[in-house]
Amino acid sequence: MKPELSSILKDLGKIAVAFSGGVDSAYLLYAATEALGRENTLAITIDSQVLPRRELLRAEAFCKDRGIEHIVLKEDVFAIEGVVANKPDRCYHCKKNSFTEIIKEASKHGFESVACGTNTDDRNDYRPGERAMRELGILAPLKQAELSKEEIRHYSREAGLETSDLPAMACLASRFPYGDEITASGLAMTERAEDYLRDLGFGQLRVRVHGDVARIELPSEDIARLMEPDIRNKVYSAFKEIGFSYVALDLMGYRTGSLNETIDTGDRRD
Repeated sequence: MKPELSSILKDLGKIAVAFSGGVDSAYLLYAATEALGRENTLAITIDSQVLPRRELLRAEAFCKDRGIEHIVLKEDVFAIEGVVANKPDRCYHCKKNSFTEIIKEASKHGFESVACGTNTDDRNDYRPGERAMRELGILAPLKQAELSKEEIRHYSREAGLETSDLPAMACLASRFPYGDEITASGLAMTERAEDYLRDLGFGQLRVRVHGDVARIELPSEDIARLMEPDIRNKVYSAFKEIGFSYVALDLMGYRTGSLNETIDTGDRRD
């Protein structure tokens, strides 16, 4: 563990971690238990329609295997003002609601410090959710310790964490272009489509939803495999069965936050 991170965590004494089960929050949770002990560490996961089932199961298994107390809070994203309309500040409204509930739950269990897995790489994309976290006083120990995503993966491998090489994840709402209404059926279709591709052995990916069109983003090295006739035909048939009318491959390949390319993001910290 990076000494700076250990020092930051020890100064807190106790910490509740907003835990998605992904690379960053998993390493933060592990580091907190190492620095503070399991008795001073709490994991809280928000379970809503935008969290893939695979991620929830992974988060639950991670905590169970390590004896970490884990609380799962149910949330209905369709009841949160500003989410369904899916304007560029959607993530702000969603994070504000989620972290408000996490803070309340943490306080019930005697945890006043709540932290998330934000790292230094998050400075480079449009992230309105970070504004909500700043307003609520959510801590970012990984960012404070100047840890990048690649460094987090490195330290995770050193610790033997099964999350070290997981692909980068984001909530399912991020698959919809801003201005397109988020629907329960659309979220379910997206999750099924991405699960299908992962079952075929693809790792890092996104299925963006443009009405009845599925736009697949893959790293450049995986594009050729998808275009093999057998794989391509399987994917097309599966996506049609899921409910998409058309299936497209993005020739630019996978990149984080591709739907942010069409908006004026202003302050990049958001």
